[in-house]
Amino acid sequence: MHPFCSPWRKLILAAVLCLTCQLFAVAADEPTLTKEQMKQFLLTAKVVESRPAKKGITGTLRLTLSDGTVTHDASFQSIDEHKAVMQLAMGPELNFVDSYKYNIAAYELAELLGLDNIVPVYVERKWNGNQGSLSWWLPVKMDEAERLKQKIATPDADAWNNQMYKIRVLDQLVSDSDPNLTNVLIGQNWEIWRIDFTRAFRPNKDLKSPKDLVRCDRQLLEKLKALDANALTEKTSRYLSKDQIKAVMARRDKIVAQFQQMIAAKGENEVLY
Repeated sequence: MHPFCSPWRKLILAAVLCLTCQLFAVAADEPTLTKEQMKQFLLTAKVVESRPAKKGITGTLRLTLSDGTVTHDASFQSIDEHKAVMQLAMGPELNFVDSYKYNIAAYELAELLGLDNIVPVYVERKWNGNQGSLSWWLPVKMDEAERLKQKIATPDADAWNNQMYKIRVLDQLVSDSDPNLTNVLIGQNWEIWRIDFTRAFRPNKDLKSPKDLVRCDRQLLEKLKALDANALTEKTSRYLSKDQIKAVMARRDKIVAQFQQMIAAKGENEVLY
């Protein structure tokens, strides 16, 4: 008998099988986690590894967390930059802010609107001496910039468009001064997530691109109508100023008014889905 054929080979196979089972167990646990369980994991699980994220310009880190049962990665952003004037590609921006706080505010707003299926869970956590936002690492295959570059068609155009319409509404609502297609992530089943809101929540009360509002989910429109400034303040007062909250509500009013005008002109079935 070859020395590696029997006991050692069995031990190696058993070890590999055990490791594989553990990996599958973790993967099986993740889809069953509620948003609240994800939040608690992000807030309390131990950081066991850190490394720079491959993309992004704000010093984003990819952390591996474990609570002894589940091991999962998370994205950590601690940027909190304030400048009187910032020179950007599109020109200077006054009172420039680039802050992790807006990631958390965007998620809280998404929850109020029932859009937390297109924005990953964000929490505030201190790590390695820095306060920042920590978000659930998403199982993506590419971002929208890569998809367009490679000219990859979506398998279900209607389902894709219905997701993108929601993202367009959210983008107009949060008034992100740096929206780009690398912040639209595509999952294994062509689900879409919108991430990285560090340059959102500008104080302007006008919509940046009202032409992007083409159609709207019926439930989302009702949630927009019902959005309450007091509820928004309660959820985001640690991250947004009173003027920023007023600006969100003003933009909400304009989004709702635009869709109502479109419904009156084109009919409900042409605008809502």
